[in-house]
Amino acid sequence: MSYLKIAVLGAGAGGAAAVAELVSAGHDVALWARSERTLAPFQTRGGVAYEGVLGTGVAKPSLITADISAALSGVDAALICLPTTAHGQLARSIAELGIGVPVVLNPGHTGGALEVAQVFRATGAKAPPIAEFHTLTYVARKYSPDRVTITGAAQFLRLGALPGGDAAAGIAQAMFPKAKRMPDVLACDLANLNMVLHVPGAVLGAAWVEATGGDFTFYVQGMTPGVERVLKALDDERRAVAKVFGHTLPSVAAEMQMVGTVEASANPDDMAAAIASGEANKKIKAPNALTHRYYREDFGHGLLPFLALADIARVETPVASSLLRVGQTLIGDDLLAHGRTAARMGIEGLDRDGLLRLVGA
Repeated sequence: MSYLKIAVLGAGAGGAAAVAELVSAGHDVALWARSERTLAPFQTRGGVAYEGVLGTGVAKPSLITADISAALSGVDAALICLPTTAHGQLARSIAELGIGVPVVLNPGHTGGALEVAQVFRATGAKAPPIAEFHTLTYVARKYSPDRVTITGAAQFLRLGALPGGDAAAGIAQAMFPKAKRMPDVLACDLANLNMVLHVPGAVLGAAWVEATGGDFTFYVQGMTPGVERVLKALDDERRAVAKVFGHTLPSVAAEMQMVGTVEASANPDDMAAAIASGEANKKIKAPNALTHRYYREDFGHGLLPFLALADIARVETPVASSLLRVGQTLIGDDLLAHGRTAARMGIEGLDRDGLLRLVGA
């Protein structure tokens, strides 16, 4: 499949980077965002300016629009590059339009494909083919509203699809040939690196975040020996849950080596040094406030759904459970009201075998 018509949904750094790569590869791309204000700088420039590992230039989508119906008209697939907090509402909008194009979540984080499918079921619509990546395809930042700086591109992507999602998975691999198909979406959900990378440092560094406005490097200055110990313990719990569902996953540092965000020469057992070895990681600043996505997204849409999977697996997760309790107090919000619960993923009341049947394992 050499030519595709793709709707990139989301105009943040991830979506802008996807536009740059897909347009450069010769695909016909429509760029959508809910906010006209976000799109206006791209419209003024006539495209998405980009720089970094994908080169330098201006990628020109065939359409830049805040009209979701127009963006999805006639496309081969929708590539969703939005924070996980927006997945549910966007899925509802697509379902209500009655548009059944294949959906690829870039990324799904923990339970993204399950939540999107559940939204379609709840609205009475037939779920489209759904696939998801385990991590965003880029390390990218928007330092100006019309330009994206891409400092890394994933060298390895886990790709999972729900039953009936082969069309979405096939298009995902055509867009990103480095993607490797996994047996089921749980192999992606439980390889959510951000949950492990962000949550311990977000909790244990909260005072420093509030005192300095995040003026420290998250993966270097914020990765103290104590933070590293908690991170390793959380990672062990993640891998234990994955094993119950039939997936033997590498440590977070080893996974990052595969993705390309940790140097190949680093020792993954020395987790703090390995993570800090990544060129992009060295420069990443800490959250500037407790409203940052490292809190809002990685607790409610990373840790919370992980604990739902752990409950089904019957695996004890004292570190993850404790981090969620402290995080909920820190954030000052009811994560259960807004987060990705078992009910929102459509897995409430399932046992291990029932969940494996649902994901087609």
